[in-house]
Amino acid sequence: MVTEQFKGSPKDDADLTRADSLAREIFSDIANKWALLIIETVGDRTLRFTELRNAIEGISHKMLTQNLRMLERNGLVERCVHPTVPPRVEYTLTEPGRALRATVDGMCDWTHRYLGPIETARRRFDS
Repeated sequence: MVTEQFKGSPKDDADLTRADSLAREIFSDIANKWALLIIETVGDRTLRFTELRNAIEGISHKMLTQNLRMLERNGLVERCVHPTVPPRVEYTLTEPGRALRATVDGMCDWTHRYLGPIETARRRFDS
């Protein structure tokens, strides 16, 4: 997605309630299951594309590529291409990516903690 240059104040760009805010665009980019799984999977490591694809069950080549590009564009993932044949491409979280991972870790902990009650609520709702 190509973004227009924001002309508002920094306060406007950080306002998630504004449809045209940069913060909402960033939030929209990273708040998807694949981006969160990529951030969690890379963690403190450096991984090649194939290692990431093999580690994240169900992600297609296309979705992994799109999400890695988006994460790189937002400065959360660093892509390093080694000049070999074939080229070796590795991905590492940047400082902002590692900071976001702490939030993702909290979401994972929350999921594990409340998985039982959520399953119970779903069964009750679906019946």
